[in-house]
Amino acid sequence: MTTNVPVPSREELVRRAQDLVPLLQKNAVWHEENRRLHDDTLEALGDAGFFKLRVPKRYGGFEVDTATLNAVLVELARGDGAVGWTTSVWNIPGWMVGMFPDALQDEVYSTPDVRVCGTLSPGGQAVPTDGGYVVNGRWGFISGALHSHWQEIIAIAPTPDGQGMWPVAALVPLSDLQVIDDWYTMGMAGSGSVTTVANDLFVPAERVIPLVSILQGQSHSPASAELPIYRNPLLGVANASSAGTAIGLAEAAMENFLERVGSRKITYTDYAHQAEAPVTHLKVAEARLQIDQAAFHADRITRTADEKAATGAEWSLVERARTRADIGAICRLTKSAVDALSLASGGSSAYSSVPIQRIARDIHVVNLHALMSPDTNNELYGRVLLGLEPNTQYI
Repeated sequence: MTTNVPVPSREELVRRAQDLVPLLQKNAVWHEENRRLHDDTLEALGDAGFFKLRVPKRYGGFEVDTATLNAVLVELARGDGAVGWTTSVWNIPGWMVGMFPDALQDEVYSTPDVRVCGTLSPGGQAVPTDGGYVVNGRWGFISGALHSHWQEIIAIAPTPDGQGMWPVAALVPLSDLQVIDDWYTMGMAGSGSVTTVANDLFVPAERVIPLVSILQGQSHSPASAELPIYRNPLLGVANASSAGTAIGLAEAAMENFLERVGSRKITYTDYAHQAEAPVTHLKVAEARLQIDQAAFHADRITRTADEKAATGAEWSLVERARTRADIGAICRLTKSAVDALSLASGGSSAYSSVPIQRIARDIHVVNLHALMSPDTNNELYGRVLLGLEPNTQYI
């Protein structure tokens, strides 16, 4: 166990993220072409302390609130969406480590700057055996797996009474899994969200807990149970941890558009400068307001999560569903803003050297994520508002 280290202020952590933006922008093309993060990027993230953001202080982490995490992720994604996304993912399964027994946490956190990737989709079967389980399965979209030390996997296992089946979460060393390099995508290529496979993998029982415990914020760690950051259900934490990437991408699109607009004309019109055209004024204003609206939803998610964490108050069903709706709204608003700015950027923006084309593809892929889909999340929120039972346990 590591002695507590001084925790930088939110302002300091945001400044560190802002200082990384030029490096991330420089490496963004490499990230996309190589479908993974550059070693220089990983080193810079580590030096800035961004692998410790949600790690308990008792292990040398910063144990920051979700508002601080969100502010950092906005800046990282402003540099490169793939970096923002991958960092957010490491901070979600990384937070989940604190739901496991203390002895396992000691093992995981013994690795400096440990990175934990994972998924919430049950992709395997766990068969009980002496001392644990034998797991076979396949998990896709594992962002950051190529640079991770551990993976949180979800498998279906018999319930303790043997009368049924339920999903369980397990922590396994990445070295125990086969990595399938299949991440050839239109966007978010730099996240390296490959597939991992378990073949007759033995997982000790002490590394396995029911998924429902994590979903409901019920820690199996006496030490973690005392910490405010572990007084929240998983989806509230995950939604609060995911907003920054989408907003950072939209901010990057706005910056890129404004950088180029002064040197562009509108072809086949009398406008020698695009910035003089009323249509440009309307598009920029609309996009700016949409980004600001997205920031409101991010503030509401993080404020809810951090206030609940501070007080230990229970989450209502409406509040849980609302965080899903909020992240969906963030995705819809930021995509709309990016799409408008991208279309207004003209034919020259189709060149791969112009960042806005990559930003547009990245935000599109973010909107495809099953837990961030605007329509699915609105449907769930509407069901709950109408007094119906949610049709998912991911709430």
